[in-house]
Amino acid sequence: MRTFNIISPAHSLQAEIQQKIDNLNKPKGSLGRLEELAMQICLVQQTLQPRLCHPCHLLLGGDHGIEREGVSATPREVTWQQMVNFTRGGGGVNMFCRQHGFQLRIVDMGVDHDLSAVPGIIHGKTAPGTHDFLYQPAMSQEEMNRTIDTGVRLVDECHQEGCNILCIGEMGAANTSPSSIWMSLFCPLPLAECIGAGSGLDGKGISHKQQVLQQALDNFRKQTPAHLPDHTSWAIRYFGGFEMVGAIGAMLRAAELKMLIMVDGFIMTACALAASRLYPATTDYMIFGHCGDESGHRRMLDSMDARPLLQLGMRLGEGTGALCAYPIIDSAVRMINEMNNFQNANITKYF
Repeated sequence: MRTFNIISPAHSLQAEIQQKIDNLNKPKGSLGRLEELAMQICLVQQTLQPRLCHPCHLLLGGDHGIEREGVSATPREVTWQQMVNFTRGGGGVNMFCRQHGFQLRIVDMGVDHDLSAVPGIIHGKTAPGTHDFLYQPAMSQEEMNRTIDTGVRLVDECHQEGCNILCIGEMGAANTSPSSIWMSLFCPLPLAECIGAGSGLDGKGISHKQQVLQQALDNFRKQTPAHLPDHTSWAIRYFGGFEMVGAIGAMLRAAELKMLIMVDGFIMTACALAASRLYPATTDYMIFGHCGDESGHRRMLDSMDARPLLQLGMRLGEGTGALCAYPIIDSAVRMINEMNNFQNANITKYF
């Protein structure tokens, strides 16, 4: 796996940024999270006049071998059907991208269907779905490396077009299963506390899912080399979907390029968690858009000291929760750039 040069933003401008925020014509601290966001964005961009440029959304699709074990209420054919639907503008992600001015890139990272002739889908397929991680690693080391590199390439293309804020979403039946296992391993937490209904399992289905995932986790631990100093990369390869590993590569490259990274719900938070375990400074570039209803999502966010902007009960995926939060990010930038200060407004500063 390639290495990344990810460093936390310098804090030399922090005092000056804070002074500018405090001198805006408002009571000190009265714009709450907007002030915190403005500080984060200014530090990432190393400026007192931040900008949001050419926002891009990567929609990454992939299928999972573990789906064949009956751990998802969504059959795998829905993955490719929805990918085609996205090209026609009919998905939730399409609506929010149009609303907020995001350029949408729909990418086949590993869908178990031939989408090569579908206009509007970028070919990034590593393989037609991962292996069933109940029995073997989801992907080989070579496949993982190639998938990471595809995520990097996608971000490079966005960055070359002037993008400095990136949103990432996913489409893949059964991808809450690897997300739950990553949460259990990386938080760490008992697996039972990390498993939920996914796309709509009933109580019996959740119980079956837990049994399958526990067996897969037990098998993983038996196969983990005793001398392995850090199992993060091994766990990513063993359980991850191609769309998820591609998202990790995209997040790491975006942080390396000092871009803002908008993080969506349970699956993308699991990817962010995995990325942060590889390179902890990655979280400095992340804005967590939404906390969903999937079991344990809040605890996974807490493990990264992440504070999501919204909690709307959404669990669609596709990046929709993060996209809904974009106007708040935009408001933070407008606040620091467009609000007047006490001196220019001829208002007595009373604190």
